[in-house]
Amino acid sequence: MSTAERTWSGPSAPERLALLRQATSIAIVGASDKPSRASYFVATYLLSSTRYKVYFVNPVVKEILGQPTYASLADLPESPDIVDVFRKHDDLPGVLDEAVAAGAKTLWLQLGSWHEGVAADAEAAGLNVVMDRCVKIEHARFHGGLHLAGFDTGVISSKRQVLS
Repeated sequence: MSTAERTWSGPSAPERLALLRQATSIAIVGASDKPSRASYFVATYLLSSTRYKVYFVNPVVKEILGQPTYASLADLPESPDIVDVFRKHDDLPGVLDEAVAAGAKTLWLQLGSWHEGVAADAEAAGLNVVMDRCVKIEHARFHGGLHLAGFDTGVISSKRQVLS
């Protein structure tokens, strides 16, 4: 993540919800087959808890969670609505170029990922941009799977639990 001052402001919560509601496909760039990686955790959630068609982009892994991987966004069978990026800062301009060429609608940079130049270039190319937010957390928050603090409380109620 860049240490430069943050001046870009992203979409509001209702706008992020609209992006997630309008999407039918998500490509995870930098997807990993290692269960300890955040991208694997997000992939597991998206496959088990959402209606999205999920594509994995990783040129060195053949399969993730029983699904094929693709070497690049250009290899996908369709244009992804959201490109969810798990790549290092210096790789982000290249991922943006691939996302634009693939016809993506939204470039979504995961928690800790912030690149104002990429955001400006993506918006100039007509893409929506979300930075430093997790697709899984946002989806779960908007669909009742997370407490306001961002954690699953295990309580399914609109009333506060009273501890005795």
